[in-house]
Amino acid sequence: MKSDMIVFIIYLLGLLGVGLYFSRRAAKSVDEYLLGGRKLGPAVTALTMQSTAMSGYMFMGGPALAFQQGWYALWYAIGDAGGSIVNLSVLGKRMRRMSEMLGALSPIEYLEKRYESPAVRVVGSIISIIFLFAYVFAQFIASGKALATLTGLSYQTALILGVGVIIIYTVTGGYLAVAWTDFIQGIIMVVGVAAIFFIALIHVGGLSALNEKLATIDITYLSIWGKDLAYYGQWGVVLGAILIYSIGYMGLPHVVVRHMSMKNTKTVKGAILWSALWNQMFVFTPYILGLIGIIMLPNLTDPEMVIPTLAYTFFPGIFAAILLSAVMAAIMSTSDSILMQAGTILSRDVYQRFINRNASQPKMILISRLCILFAGIIGVVVAIYEPPSVFTLVVFAFGVLGNSFLVPYIASVYSRKANHVGALCAMIGGGATNVIWTSMELEGLTAIHPFLAGLSISILGMVIGSRFGRRPSDPILKTFEKAKGIRQIPQKIEKSIARDLSPESKNISKFLLERNLLKE
Repeated sequence: MKSDMIVFIIYLLGLLGVGLYFSRRAAKSVDEYLLGGRKLGPAVTALTMQSTAMSGYMFMGGPALAFQQGWYALWYAIGDAGGSIVNLSVLGKRMRRMSEMLGALSPIEYLEKRYESPAVRVVGSIISIIFLFAYVFAQFIASGKALATLTGLSYQTALILGVGVIIIYTVTGGYLAVAWTDFIQGIIMVVGVAAIFFIALIHVGGLSALNEKLATIDITYLSIWGKDLAYYGQWGVVLGAILIYSIGYMGLPHVVVRHMSMKNTKTVKGAILWSALWNQMFVFTPYILGLIGIIMLPNLTDPEMVIPTLAYTFFPGIFAAILLSAVMAAIMSTSDSILMQAGTILSRDVYQRFINRNASQPKMILISRLCILFAGIIGVVVAIYEPPSVFTLVVFAFGVLGNSFLVPYIASVYSRKANHVGALCAMIGGGATNVIWTSMELEGLTAIHPFLAGLSISILGMVIGSRFGRRPSDPILKTFEKAKGIRQIPQKIEKSIARDLSPESKNISKFLLERNLLKE
């Protein structure tokens, strides 16, 4: 057996070991299995959130876009670089508080309880299941391609092997296994991509030399408008490319659930620092590697294989295996989270909510595991037929989920007036707009990115829809106020009290000093 295969097998066995380690804790309760008991610290929260969000897109879809369009692809990276800071800062503390007050164990259950409507849960579950499946198909395709490159196996065999490991450790270990494998894989991703980046950059002579060589091939590779100026003057497309990853994460159920699983609200500040550092070390490099691929791999037929091909071009077998493990880490860290979330929605939001409300804890854990297994098997079957490219499928599924849920999640913790009618209008209107915009290729006609179009309609839906229907109940409004974490005494009054008491405190201190009752 080749040394690179041995390294990769050890890596897969390590992931399985993590799943088995957490299997006992996961079996204790539904809360432990679905949310890890809400005990995750800042470092694990940050890396599981980021590695989950990045997915196989960052190792395949992103480099492929750069390989095809040049520096234009960096618009996506610019938004991505600040996405975690925006996500944690906007939703982190308030959603952590409110989800616990409402007793919600899934992001969709949270929406139903906040907006007090079973219809919100039904619509949210349908949208989530359909587009989480589409998202996970893309990850499975990426998994099969990367593993086939490493092992020499057929795409179908490699797909079943890679996905099989993901399903096993997710089913056995639950949320904690997913979070901790994501943490480990997040570190592997940074180390792996940094190693390829520095060696590849040396080979082309640095960034200046890279730009000079790109210019000799096609000067438009250097343009912010894409190759052949395909997006010239289309600021609506550029703005959408930035926004989809800078704010879109706040609409992904498998990312938003990370807010709910944090140990406490103090975790947010540390998680922001960890994720910001991780992002700056990681986000831009895959795209630049795509640009390097234009120079180093001119005969490459599949742009999504830029990084795996560069890994075997510049590194011997054993190191290439480590680097391709980073590719698999990106894919697995998203696949397991999506499977976990799909299983949660099917078990908690469909089975327990509408089929068997009195299901016991052990039965709910069993149902959750069966749902994850079912989702994984369906994903493998569909991915074997290789649907569209990883980039196309990820951006589409990501955009629809973001347009459906971003506005309802933000409004849930920032708007007292937001109600179930507004939430339904925002979800249906935003998601449907993205689907229509993408399927009818309206981006080319309107010069507006599908995500920007969907976001605009979703906001309008929430604002207009919330003017109709019943207002949020008093208990929800009280929970809303508590979730804000505001001080009990208004700030102006607190300042006035401090100012009024200041002379008194000085006189008391002087009195105590004069009588030697207080040391200076």
